[in-house]
Amino acid sequence: MAAAVAAAGSGAGPGAAAAAAANLDDLMPSEDDLLYEEELLRNPYSLKMWWRYITARADASERRRHLLFERALRALPGSYKLWHAYLSERSAAVRGLAPNHPALTALAHTYERSLVTMHKMPRVWLDYLQLLMDMKKVTQARRTFDRALAALPITQHDRVWVLYLRFLAQPGIPVETAVRVYRRYLQLEPTHAEEFVAYLKQKERWGEAAKRLSGMLNDDTFRSIEGKSKHQLWLELCELITKHPAEVLAERIDVDAILRGGIRKYKDEVGRLWTALADFHIRRGAFEVARDVYEEGLAAVATVRDFGLLFDALSHFEESLLAAKLAAAGDDDGAMETDEAAENDGADFLLTDSGDDVDLRLARLEALAGRRAALLSAVMLRQNPHNVAEWHKRVKLFAGDPTKQILTYTEAVKTVDHDKAVGKPNSLWVAFAKFYEGHGDIANARIIFEKAVQVPYKYVDDLASVWCEWAEMELRHNNFKSALQLMCRATEVPQRPRKLSQEEERKLPVQERLYRSSKLWAFYADLEESLGTLESAAAVYDAMLELRVATPQIILNYALMLQEAKHWEAAFQVYERGTALFKYPHVADIWTAYIKSFVARYGGSKLERARDMFESALKDCPPEQAKPLFLEYAALEEQHGLARHAMQVYERAIPAVPKEQRLSILELYVSRATDFFGIAKVREIYETAIESEPPGDLPEEDVRNLCVRYAQLERKLGEIDRARAIFVHGSHLADPRRARPFWEAWNEFEVRHGNEDTFKEMLRIKRSVAASYAQMHIHTAAPVPDAAAAAPADGAAAAAGGDSMAALEAAALVDKGTRLSGFVSAGVIQQGQQAPAAGQQAAAAAAAAANPEEIELGDEDDDEDAGNEAAAADGAEAEPELQTKAVPAGVFGALAGQAEGGEQQQGEQQLGALERFKKRRVE
Repeated sequence: MAAAVAAAGSGAGPGAAAAAAANLDDLMPSEDDLLYEEELLRNPYSLKMWWRYITARADASERRRHLLFERALRALPGSYKLWHAYLSERSAAVRGLAPNHPALTALAHTYERSLVTMHKMPRVWLDYLQLLMDMKKVTQARRTFDRALAALPITQHDRVWVLYLRFLAQPGIPVETAVRVYRRYLQLEPTHAEEFVAYLKQKERWGEAAKRLSGMLNDDTFRSIEGKSKHQLWLELCELITKHPAEVLAERIDVDAILRGGIRKYKDEVGRLWTALADFHIRRGAFEVARDVYEEGLAAVATVRDFGLLFDALSHFEESLLAAKLAAAGDDDGAMETDEAAENDGADFLLTDSGDDVDLRLARLEALAGRRAALLSAVMLRQNPHNVAEWHKRVKLFAGDPTKQILTYTEAVKTVDHDKAVGKPNSLWVAFAKFYEGHGDIANARIIFEKAVQVPYKYVDDLASVWCEWAEMELRHNNFKSALQLMCRATEVPQRPRKLSQEEERKLPVQERLYRSSKLWAFYADLEESLGTLESAAAVYDAMLELRVATPQIILNYALMLQEAKHWEAAFQVYERGTALFKYPHVADIWTAYIKSFVARYGGSKLERARDMFESALKDCPPEQAKPLFLEYAALEEQHGLARHAMQVYERAIPAVPKEQRLSILELYVSRATDFFGIAKVREIYETAIESEPPGDLPEEDVRNLCVRYAQLERKLGEIDRARAIFVHGSHLADPRRARPFWEAWNEFEVRHGNEDTFKEMLRIKRSVAASYAQMHIHTAAPVPDAAAAAPADGAAAAAGGDSMAALEAAALVDKGTRLSGFVSAGVIQQGQQAPAAGQQAAAAAAAAANPEEIELGDEDDDEDAGNEAAAADGAEAEPELQTKAVPAGVFGALAGQAEGGEQQQGEQQLGALERFKKRRVE
């Protein structure tokens, strides 16, 4: 017991030992402890008994409980449960004490004793390490961390390193210590290198941070745990090494190689990386090297954005150097700017620079501003060196400097690939030759053209353009014979052992295919016309026709040349060759010119030949191009031939032209028929036209318009019945909802020349047509009339079997009297009828005067009465019985009543069209 008390005293410190010796009686077991003591005497190594004993004395004093733990641990030193409970209780007792309190030191000693047997328990190590961190024992804690890492297995090290890194982050930890620890940590966790780099940046260890970053970038297996890409790491490294060049160079890092590697790898950040490399040399004081880097970057970048970034940086650099130099020379006004420039660009290096080079630096800045356009042009050409238009722009930039222009042209014609060129590469050769021509050097211009015609262009037209430009240059200098010789040389047909197919010839160089260039031959023909003889020009045109390279315009030019020379038949032969060579639509202009020339030359003297020409031209002519030919043909017949033939031409033209042109042809046909043959022929033409059923010769709208015109013509001639029959015929093609002008014209016609019955018949036809169109297009039944309209026709509706259309027709037959306002009867008397007596006419006039406005004119929806008013009853007895005859439906809507005796009687009468229609519906 005394030994246990001494051990407890030694574990608790000298003060605690003295107190224990003074109060030894308090530590002795009590009566209640005898049971546990006796049991422990019998079995001192029972963990269960010791734990029950300690638990039972939970309310004992701290010293007594510590004594119990010490006695139990002496018996069971390998019990993790006892050690953990003991250390936890003692740690809780010293919580909140000052770091230098003796109790914390005693607790640390207890942890050291526990580690003798608990050195494999990470929890004990972690609690001990946390205690040392709280006590601010830096060296002891670092050594204890090392002991823990050495004692614990590698699988438990991650738990220790979390606390170890937290320890390194505490203030007061030496940077060198932390760096060394981090290096060891990265051997275990190399993926956490970014944490180390962040720590180095925080501690301003720029050199090692850059070294670690470069190592991360060089490691292809490295993956950022923070989600950073290699591109972001590159930019981070560039920023670090450019802002801290001295520290980076101290680590022997090849900054130039790093940045140039990034320039080659990251094409979208080229401008920024070049600027970073130049900034690195500026900060280390190597201004000339920085200027060289800027110039190299301007000569390498391929985008306008990178160029703008580099050019602005170089301009700022030159301005800063100039300002610093002025400040060093004693310019007080630029002192503030000098300080800023010195801070940003390392201008303090200028203090050691001897000599006055302000003028040189100013000249450099001005030259840089003047070079901007040329440098930008170079950037555009690096993007696409085969851009012809950009080469032309670059030449213009050097206006006033012939040497640079010649060098630019030379570089352009060497660089541009004709298969990849954007634009016309031959224009570079032509512009090059014109440059020499503009300076009066014709000999060199010819040399350039000679080289240009040997270039393997992609298209024949490019080579032909070069030959034409060469000939035009000779013409400008009055070398007409040389121009003709050039064209003769260019159009020379190559000698071949056999005739090649189109595919084989297409694979030959453009120089071998030049003789088939229409452009070149046309230019040659123009030269021969202007400078040669008629025979030489004709020979050129004949060669074009033989080679089949002539165009319709060439044919026209050839024929016109012969006509101007009064070789009419030769010109007509050329036209014939052209018509045989080309087809429609290309031959249309040739036929037109041929016919006009022939008619103008011979008029009607060779009429049959002219007719044959027209027939040949119209044989394969498409409808779209046939109208002018037909009109010319008809004009020829009218002027030199027979009017009957002209009418036949117009008649043939109507179905031969497109539908939208037929009406204009027909109007001209009618006009000519009126002049030549009179009204009989006009009627025949109109009847033939309006009897065509669309889709036929004419569209429906044109047929309706013709019906209206035909009816107006008949009305002028006084043929009212014929005009009405024409309106009836055209009504079947006139939907009332769309063809309003037709019905308005008919309505106006009936008002002027009809009577009540003919007007009613027009309305009936209009309703029938509307119903037929409704059934045709909408596929629905006819609309049911309203009650007001159906009321007068109840009997008729019943007779019709309840059909709505029959009710409408029956309502039209009911005699309601004359209600048409302003209607004037034409007094039409049908064959077999007698004129009404004077008394009847007076009575009718009185009745009309009594109700002048009972019916509104033009009301299409009102149901009109179809019955005929009976004769006046007063004079019916004295009149003889009248013989009746069926009235055509196109004139009256009902049958005239028969008057017999002195009262109205409804006799038997022959059924009209309306009644027959109703009867069929009922049946």
